[in-house]
Amino acid sequence: MKEKNLLLIFTRNPELGKCKTRLAATIGDQPALDIYKFLLQHTVEITKNLKVDKEVHYSVQIRDNDSWSPEIYAKKQQVGDDLGQRMEYAFAAGFANGYQNIIIIGSDMYDLTQKDIENAFLALASHEYVIGPAEDGGYYLFGMKSLNSQVFKNKTWGTETVLKDTLKNIQKENLKLLEERNDIDYYEDIKDITVFQKFLPI
Repeated sequence: MKEKNLLLIFTRNPELGKCKTRLAATIGDQPALDIYKFLLQHTVEITKNLKVDKEVHYSVQIRDNDSWSPEIYAKKQQVGDDLGQRMEYAFAAGFANGYQNIIIIGSDMYDLTQKDIENAFLALASHEYVIGPAEDGGYYLFGMKSLNSQVFKNKTWGTETVLKDTLKNIQKENLKLLEERNDIDYYEDIKDITVFQKFLPI
């Protein structure tokens, strides 16, 4: 029987000059790439043992020999012109395949644990939606029990209005808000975190 819970992991291919560009603007392309690879590995560590089905959705192309073991993760290609379309397509496909609870995360959240994701799935047992708000006005986790396409439309992705505009689409629904967390986009997000110091140029 198919597992009713599905975790979608959206990832960007780790290529020099093409990931963590806002961070790279301050610390350089190579340190930014090294940090992104470190964050990818962290995401593997906090998801590989989850008792849910897992899909990794690649931004550019699916990679065979990388951190994501095909025994653990189904590998997919993102489909759509912007982030909203890509997320909507992934959720729609998941529900079409019979999943009842679907959660999406990115692959660059150091401030996230396996327990956080488990608690998010537990929240969907009694709520229609679960959202993990990010400090920058976006969200680091989003989950729902049935497809609501509106949450993916008319958003300015990557800005501080994403969470607020998303909440407008579900304000009358049964929602569980998780703890606010820090995601990593800028130098200010990592400069005081010990684990990242080794990546920073002296």
